Amino acid sequence: MTTSTERSYTKMPLTKAVFPVAGLGTRFLPATKAQPKEMLPVVDKPLIQYAVEEAYEAGIRHMIFVTGRSKRAIEDHFDTAYELENELEVAGKSALLSLIREVQPADMLCSYVRQPRALGLGHAVLCAEKLVGDEPFAVLLADDLMLGPDDGKGILSQMADLYNQTHQSILAVQEVPTEQVHRYGIVSGSVTSDGHTQVQRIVEKPRAEQTDSRLAVAGRYILSPKVFGLIQGMGRGALGEIQLTDGISELLKFEGVTAYRYEGKRFDCGSKLGFLQATVELALKHKEVAPEFADYLKQLNF
Repeated sequence: MTTSTERSYTKMPLTKAVFPVAGLGTRFLPATKAQPKEMLPVVDKPLIQYAVEEAYEAGIRHMIFVTGRSKRAIEDHFDTAYELENELEVAGKSALLSLIREVQPADMLCSYVRQPRALGLGHAVLCAEKLVGDEPFAVLLADDLMLGPDDGKGILSQMADLYNQTHQSILAVQEVPTEQVHRYGIVSGSVTSDGHTQVQRIVEKPRAEQTDSRLAVAGRYILSPKVFGLIQGMGRGALGEIQLTDGISELLKFEGVTAYRYEGKRFDCGSKLGFLQATVELALKHKEVAPEFADYLKQLNF
């Protein structure tokens, strides 16, 4: 049965995004001992800024960060740096001044809430419930640096377009090798006439023999607010954590969920290899360093 509240949010525009950034970043120690992993730079921008820019491009203006201890640098990054701006203005460095001010455009609102204990992604998302309210919302994992096609729309913009057509929760997915399915939430379902997948089942980190699907959820979601109540009523799942995947699995009993094969590329910057790959590929696209960096790579002997 659909309630009046459910009917109201299905037609609401997507205006809020949640960024779970409370993780410890242990795979990058000692670099992350005193700084958030989300502030590690890929060329000249921290990981979290790439994710925020992707959300902004999709029309989202309210950014909600679920933080933890030692994450103050993220708040500072999206705050006004009066002393720095004054120094740049006095020095006549207008280009750098504009660059700094573009980090948080005037029409962008940033809110912060603490995740007091590391109880999993589902719990992190639940911490944002009061800030999200009864509205659809996006979830972006900054560890996954995701780029749309060259001169094309970003991943979340693609998903927002689909959401505006279907008004269903949307999961970004990609096919992974069979030996990697245990690393991801895996979805299965029926293929629709437009080539997407209507999700019928989602399992967190299954063993290869537990599923025939290789469709893995990437770090981008658009979710209905109904998922909050479902997460709240769950116990701990895989790895002893409150899993967002389990909340989405419950959501399937009440609402449709679409798996979207995005156009573009994902870098797993939660791993050293993925972070290095992202750094090299984005450096080769960067207007300031690309030519010289490409020449340098050509000179290396492997």
